[in-house]
This record gives sequence, structure tokens and C-alpha cells, in this order.
Amino acid sequence: MSGTGPVTDRNSISERIRRLIITLAVPFCVLALFILFLFTFYSLRFAKISSNISTASQFNQNFKEEVDLKMYYFVTGSSDEVPLEEVETAEELARELLSGTGNRESVRAVSSVLNLCGNLKGCIADIEKTDGYNSRMHQLETNVYVITELIQDYMYTYLYHEAGELAALRRRQTFLLATVFTAAALVILAAIVISLRQSIRIARSITRPVDELYRRVGEIGEGDLTVRAPVDAEDGKLRALGEGLEEMVNRLNEQRELNRQEQLRLRSMELALIQAQINPHFLYNTLDAIMWLTETGKNDQAVEMVSSLSTYFRSFLSNGKDIITLREEALHVRSYLEIQQVRYRDILQYELDMDPELEECLIPKMTLQPLVENAIYHGIKTKRGGGTVRISSRKNGSRALLKVEDTGSGMEKEEFEKLLASLEDSEGSGFGMRASYQRLKLMFDTELEFDMESVPGEGTTILIGIPFRTGGEG
Repeated sequence: MSGTGPVTDRNSISERIRRLIITLAVPFCVLALFILFLFTFYSLRFAKISSNISTASQFNQNFKEEVDLKMYYFVTGSSDEVPLEEVETAEELARELLSGTGNRESVRAVSSVLNLCGNLKGCIADIEKTDGYNSRMHQLETNVYVITELIQDYMYTYLYHEAGELAALRRRQTFLLATVFTAAALVILAAIVISLRQSIRIARSITRPVDELYRRVGEIGEGDLTVRAPVDAEDGKLRALGEGLEEMVNRLNEQRELNRQEQLRLRSMELALIQAQINPHFLYNTLDAIMWLTETGKNDQAVEMVSSLSTYFRSFLSNGKDIITLREEALHVRSYLEIQQVRYRDILQYELDMDPELEECLIPKMTLQPLVENAIYHGIKTKRGGGTVRISSRKNGSRALLKVEDTGSGMEKEEFEKLLASLEDSEGSGFGMRASYQRLKLMFDTELEFDMESVPGEGTTILIGIPFRTGGEG
């Protein structure tokens, strides 16, 4: 029984809306087309007459004075120039107006201007052929002065008739549009009376659930993914839409949680993978150094390096943790430097200056050691006379600042830029530094500061800024 009701209501609403649309559509379409026709017709007429008036306004108001004056100078011998250009300009303007003018009186006026311009050019030509001052002056006074006066008068007459045509057109348009809009108002009033009851009844059954759905979508768009009861609606489609919306919210919550777990898993895998890449890299270098000491008969130093290596790996294991404290990382780096100093005793010096306040700051394991290794192999080792590696830390508000600097050979600009570019790549030189940077990036993302400076012959400095987080902060 409950399933039959909504179907009947839904069909009834749809049928009423369909009949209402058909009833209103036909007269409104006819009225709209008629208004569009009137608007287009009068707009074109207005545009054309306005264009004619604008074009006629370009006529030189000083036409008569300029032409008369130039001809007077020519007749008296003060100038050899005749005003043919002014006459031709007026003639071209008259042709343009004639091609777009519909008013009979305006056509007659502009035609007269066109004919008079031809006569004026003929008079100018006659004066040019005439000898004698008196004869020329007679032609100037009896012909030229009269014709220029007529041209100017006819042009003003043209403007007068076009302005009158524009005013008459505006009056006709105003009357017709008033009539049309009055009829339109009556049609609209009748349509409102006919459809008011049905519209109110239909609107009440639709607008309330639609408003609720609108508010719910806005809440979801702002991040509120709390699952709620579906919107209550009489219409089956709106009710299904509300249920589907809440189902979508529930699935979004499930998907968001799955994505979060997946991101955590991927980050853990990436940290483990990068850590696995670093360990063999260091171990190979260390064992190579021990083998070199043994082969050269420096057994005591080899034993000392093995002892330091044992201490190094005890700190390296860190009970299986990938994230350790800065105190543990400093111990790890110190063991590494002791190992390297056995091999590079004559060229390598090191200093550790770690702020006690930062001992519990969390950091990815094996962050500083690859940077120190890079300073030794690419800075100290390649510089005659060796140098010093300094590792320091200090607290700056809620951030920890770590610095690894050496007094080695430094890098040229091209080599330095290439190293910087390789930090984001998976290939290229500087594997240890790149791995250290990428692990820091994985853990701190946009909160990481990683800056480098290098001066050829003076050394390289790496400055790292990270948030000061401890084990109690999670």
C-alpha cells in the first residue's frame, strides 16, 4: 500500500507540470518572438539612422568658409592651391549617405549635395582655365560662393530630416512596445492566476526536501562526512536521492580510511626501502677501509676500526626503530667519524656541538651520517691538506636546526646545481645525500627546510630545519 501511493502522486505531479508548461509555452513563445522581431527591426533602423547622422556630422561645418577662402586666394594669385580635396571629401560623404538613407526628404537633400559638388568642381575647373582677374572674380562670386552656400544648406537640411526621422521612429517604437508589454503583462497575469494554486501545491511537495538536500550537500562540501538519516520526502526520487547521498558519505568515509591506511603503509615501506639502500652502501665503504688497513699491515688501526664498527652497529640497530632521537643519531655519527678518522687520521678532523635541549628530538635514523660521509669523500678527501667536518644543532623556537659543514674543496657552480637537481631524482650522484633528503621529506613533507651552500676551495654547508617533536608527541 505504501509503495503504490508515491507512484500515483509522482505521476500526478508530473502530469500537472506537463499540462501547465504546454498551456503557458505557446502564448509566451509567440509573444517572445513578436517582441524579438520588433526589437530587432527598430534596433536596425535606429542603428542605421544614427550611423547616417554620425556620418553627416563629419561634414566640415566650415566647408563654405574654407572653400571660398582658398578660391579667393587662388583668384587673387596669393596661392596656387584649389580646394578640390575638400570638395571630393564632401562628395564622397554624400555618396555614402545616399547609399544608406531611406527618408525621401533626406535623399533629396543629399542628392542635391552630390550634384552641387559636381557643379562646384566644374566651376573650379572653369576658373583655372579663365584668364584675367575680373573674369575669375566674377565667376567666384556668381558661381562658387553660391554653390558652397547651397551645399552647406542642403547638408544641414539632411541632418534636420534624419533627426526628425529618428524622433518619429522613437515615438512609433515607444507606442508599439508599450502596447506589446501591456499585452504581455495581461498574459503573464492570466498565467499567474491559472498556475498559482498548482505551483504552490507542487512547490511545497518539492522545495522542502530539495532545500534539505541542498544544505546537506553544502555540509558535505565543507568536509562534514558524518552519516545521518536520509532526507524525508514524499517523492520517491527525492527520497532515493537522499538515501543515495548518505550511502555515498558512508563510502567516502570508508575510502578515506582505506587511503589513510594505504598512505601509512606506503610511507613505512618507503622508509624501510631507503634505509635498506643506505646500510650496504656504508658497510661496503667501511669493510673496504678495514681490508685496506689489514693489507697495509696496520693491524692495530684495523682492530680499532672494527671496535668502532661494533659500536656503530649497536647504535645503528636502535632496537629496530626507523625514527630515533637526535641523541642516538649523534652517537651514531660519532662512531662513524671515529671509524673514518682511523683511515684518514692525517687529513680528517671533526667537531660535534649538539644542543642538549634537542637530545629527545625525533629524526629518521641515518640522516646525518650520509651527509657527513659526503663531506668526507667529496670535500675533505679531495682537498690537499685535508680539513674539518663540523656537526652542530641548536633549537629555534619550535624547530630544530641541524648543520653539517666542512672545510673541504667545495663545488663549482655547475657541479653544485647538478647535485641539487639530483635530490629529487632517483638517479645521479650523491646517493647518500639524496636518500637522507628523501627520508626527511617523507617524514616532514612541507615542514622540512633543506638548504645547501658551497664555495669552491672553502667547503660546503648543509642546513636542515625540522619541527621539534619528541616521543611523547607521537
